[in-house]
Amino acid sequence: MALKIGIVGLPNVGKSTLFNALTRTAAAQAANFPFCTIEPNIGEVAVPDARLEKLAVIAKSVQIIPARMTFVDIAGLVKGASKGEGLGNQFLGNIRECDAIAYVLRCFEDPNIIHVANRIDPLADAEVIETELMLADLESLEKRRNGVEKKAKGGDKEAKLTLDLIDRSLTLLRDGKSARLVERSDDEEKAFRELQLLTSKPALYVCNVEEASAATGNAMSRSVEAYAKQHDAAVVVISAEIESQLAQLPDDEQREYLQSLGLSEPGLNRLIREAFSLLGLQTYFTAGPKEARAWTIHKGDRAPQAAGVIHTDFEKGFIRAQTIAYDDYVTLGGEVAAKEHGKARDEGKEYVVKDGDVMLFRFNT
Repeated sequence: MALKIGIVGLPNVGKSTLFNALTRTAAAQAANFPFCTIEPNIGEVAVPDARLEKLAVIAKSVQIIPARMTFVDIAGLVKGASKGEGLGNQFLGNIRECDAIAYVLRCFEDPNIIHVANRIDPLADAEVIETELMLADLESLEKRRNGVEKKAKGGDKEAKLTLDLIDRSLTLLRDGKSARLVERSDDEEKAFRELQLLTSKPALYVCNVEEASAATGNAMSRSVEAYAKQHDAAVVVISAEIESQLAQLPDDEQREYLQSLGLSEPGLNRLIREAFSLLGLQTYFTAGPKEARAWTIHKGDRAPQAAGVIHTDFEKGFIRAQTIAYDDYVTLGGEVAAKEHGKARDEGKEYVVKDGDVMLFRFNT
């Protein structure tokens, strides 16, 4: 399952520093001037999950393969991007290709790092980004509305549904609210996604704080948390500078450095997990001598859909899934013991997969 999180923000908020730390590379040039990132840099990261290593030990797996997620470092936005200012058109096109958006907001003071608006105000920065995306969505919907309305008047049922969604979205956008706040039924979800609205994408606000505030946050990050609640978005507090330094250290030195800062784990782990959750995702596992592997599915997916993530033939020919809850697998010491204790269940096509299930699929070829 290819999942993309777009990292966006105004220039000089720490986007590229954060991206470099995420991918442990220097692929994105972090520099003290606008538009230092022109082409979107793309990097894959593993989704941290301590459960996978425990499964690998029990199953004596030769290889561990975690779930993965793609982050895209997108060029810095400026006011007027919706009208093509700066790298506006390219910026908006890159966001459209992403599944969710991580807004990096500067929540630290540093006179040596310039701000494009000559002030440090993360809420104002967030509003600049949101406003540009809303303006782009408004323009897109207003251009489409007349054509859809003609089809709706001609009796096209799909057009009627789409027109209603367009009008509900326009009402919110004209009121300065994001399209993700549009109330919609499950039956409307597919048509809503096809509108491809930038502000309908799940949003995560990343508060980039100074080192001293990495563990507790600061007044600016707390104001962002309150703002996020009003905009149906998630929040993570992180110090991109700390994460950049951590990315260069071996694991044992990382632990010591984190302890000295009063942190239990890298902030990037929380960022990746929050992004994973933001997209409504969960993990199931397969475990054996060859490999222990995490597979990504959507919450609510049934067993055949989970099998299809491995291979489409598994979903088409699905018969049943041997399923062991993660806790049972670990507590009892593996598949054989779980079977002996009656904890290995055969589940059919209607089974809704639970996070952490250890599964083995039976299917017709």
